Amino acid sequence: MADKAQIQEAIKTQGEVVRKLKAEKASKEQIDEEVAKLLELKVQLGGDEGRHQFTLKTAKGTRDYNPKQMAIREKVFNTIISCFKRHGAENIDTPVFELKETLTGKYGEDSKYDLTVSFKPTVLDPTPSQVPFARYLAMNKVTNIKRYHIAKVYRRDNPAMTRGRYREFYQCDFDIAGQYDPMIPDAECLKIVHEILSELELGDFRIKVNDRRILDGMFAVCGVPDDKFRTICSTVDKLDKMSWEDVRSEMVKEKGLSEEAADQIGQYVSLQGGMDLAERLLQDAKMSQSKQACAGLTDMKQLFSYLQLFQVTDKVVFDLSLARGLDYYTGVIYEAILTQTGPVPVAAAQNGAGEKAEEGVSVGSVAGGGRYDGLVGMFDPKGRKVPCVGVSIGIERVFSIMEQKAEASAEKVRTTETQVMVASAQKNLLEERLRLTAELWNAGIKAEVMYKKNPKLLSQLQHCEDSGIPLVAILGEQELKDGVVKLRTVHSREEIDVSRAKLVEEIKRRTSDV
Repeated sequence: MADKAQIQEAIKTQGEVVRKLKAEKASKEQIDEEVAKLLELKVQLGGDEGRHQFTLKTAKGTRDYNPKQMAIREKVFNTIISCFKRHGAENIDTPVFELKETLTGKYGEDSKYDLTVSFKPTVLDPTPSQVPFARYLAMNKVTNIKRYHIAKVYRRDNPAMTRGRYREFYQCDFDIAGQYDPMIPDAECLKIVHEILSELELGDFRIKVNDRRILDGMFAVCGVPDDKFRTICSTVDKLDKMSWEDVRSEMVKEKGLSEEAADQIGQYVSLQGGMDLAERLLQDAKMSQSKQACAGLTDMKQLFSYLQLFQVTDKVVFDLSLARGLDYYTGVIYEAILTQTGPVPVAAAQNGAGEKAEEGVSVGSVAGGGRYDGLVGMFDPKGRKVPCVGVSIGIERVFSIMEQKAEASAEKVRTTETQVMVASAQKNLLEERLRLTAELWNAGIKAEVMYKKNPKLLSQLQHCEDSGIPLVAILGEQELKDGVVKLRTVHSREEIDVSRAKLVEEIKRRTSDV
């Protein structure tokens, strides 16, 4: 058996082997094999050196959330879910992963990210979320539904977490499925985005809208060959992150499009407006030649007429540069971006700042969606189509922005909903405090009590200050004799005696707007 010195020398040599493999970026399997050998040598050595040393951390692409962050998340969820329910949506749930054959082939050319995560050889995760929804409709023969779905999902790529992208993340979706008159459900989806972004007070925003039929018609009249529609569309989709010069260069040099066709596209994708732009394009000499484009432009006019009735046209712009890259979109497409006037802060830039826009600076997309009338038919055995339109809220980006706002403001974020702290001013009153706390719990009051027999009153009051608890119900020997409770308002320090019988009513009255 080797002596201690020999083992130490072997550990040193094996450690160098591991470091070299890491520097050479060897395969994970090869590195793991050599690390296992190193650990085996350390076990032979015994003592502290034989113990496996490691740093406690979360898995790559994931994170923990502290109570303050979770309170912010809960507020966001409640706001969004309340909006969905206000619009009559039902909640459904689908598995966190789907069969591989369900997912493949639905995403579009030049997909930047691998949209599947392998759990088993034949099982992959669902992204984007419309795919499992379409599978659900086809499998259950559902022909109309207004639904929302919020759940954690997963992806395999190696995202940059500083930009709010994770391997484990929440997806938040609203969809309307069914055969309805044109543009009414589409307008409601845009109204929902407007409501959510307004209520969350994230900052100024714009909702860009376009139509895949208008895009395809535009490509056709500009001279783009049919077999290049999708690849050129994916390049146009980069205009929010790249200059027109760079986009044009990619079209011509990488995608093989003629310079003349690229320049004609450039004239159209620079256009923004509203119903007036749709009317103008219907009279355009080139666009009017495309039946597909004319159908999309006619629907766009109808859409804006409904948006006027919904009073949201102040934030919606018809933007011909919008080209969401997924193949299954068949009609209206839209994307909501946050904007601001002035310089982009570092935090916002990390979340994906875009190019300068007409009304300010884009600080990233926070919602997107569109119409996908053909997706359900792909899964139905008889090819029966169920028209669908929906929107996905970029919930993780919203969380990041809300967290940054909370950090920047002096406002304290409450992490509990406790309405009242049951406290005592003297010793030996634990039983009375517990009895009153139970009475409040039984009456539906959110109450706390300190887990000490004889806590100091100052400590109990300080806990309320720190936690944002608005009221303190104070018991003392005199209060017990008189059948009252001293109710203290924490922020004003005002105290009044309330009869025990009316305490619940008084607490509810004082905390009704908390």
